[in-house]
Amino acid sequence: KKVVVIAPTYNEKGEIENLINRVFDQSKKLSNWEIYLLIVDSNSEDGTIEIVKKLQKKTSYLHLLETEKEGLGKAYLKGFKYCEEKINPYLIIQIDADGQHDPDKIPEFIKKIEQGADFVVGTRYSKGGSIPKNWGLHRKILSIGANSIVKFGFMKLKVTEWTNCYRAIKFWLVKNAYDHLKNYSGYVFQVAFLDFAIKNNAVLDEIPIHFIERTSGISKINAFQYSFQTLLYVFNNSTFIKFVIVGLIGFAIDF
Repeated sequence: KKVVVIAPTYNEKGEIENLINRVFDQSKKLSNWEIYLLIVDSNSEDGTIEIVKKLQKKTSYLHLLETEKEGLGKAYLKGFKYCEEKINPYLIIQIDADGQHDPDKIPEFIKKIEQGADFVVGTRYSKGGSIPKNWGLHRKILSIGANSIVKFGFMKLKVTEWTNCYRAIKFWLVKNAYDHLKNYSGYVFQVAFLDFAIKNNAVLDEIPIHFIERTSGISKINAFQYSFQTLLYVFNNSTFIKFVIVGLIGFAIDF
């Protein structure tokens, strides 16, 4: 079966070669799978594209899709459609290109898929997972707060991780989600995809991961925009919140 690891990039010169080499190292551990790697680059200006093109000469399993800089969600959607047209995979794995996701976890994701899961999330917030100890308070509040808002907003308390990008998804689910996901360009794309999967009865599973602090480059996330988009998505898509609002209005009228 074919699995495509998709890594969106923007100015990741310091990490990209290491990521590519480590992803393809996993082929030795997966005898029943063909691993492809798709780099979706949003007009990097630091030489990232040149490194990828150089490494493409060594393997036909490395693909490059150059796009405009339109946000993480748009990059993934274009990557999904490229996969459908060029590779036709059974499975895709989303991974960050900045060194914060350990490629050695790829066989664990695939094992969960082989055991029957449709959507596997790498979680930092269950037993065995972690976030960097040196994260500042604002970063911890952003990450833990966003996950808590979504978890309690949808009342899906068994789902410990909503926002992490490291995940494995069967491609039938990816294709079914196109119409829903096309409305989300930023990091809220991750929340929207997992919400879609749950509402469409996908079999969900998690594996614990240690989230690693990047050693080069800078974070692309806009904290204010991300927080606002997450709150807005939950408010617009949570039946629980709508039920609470209707109940409160009803209570106020009765009172």
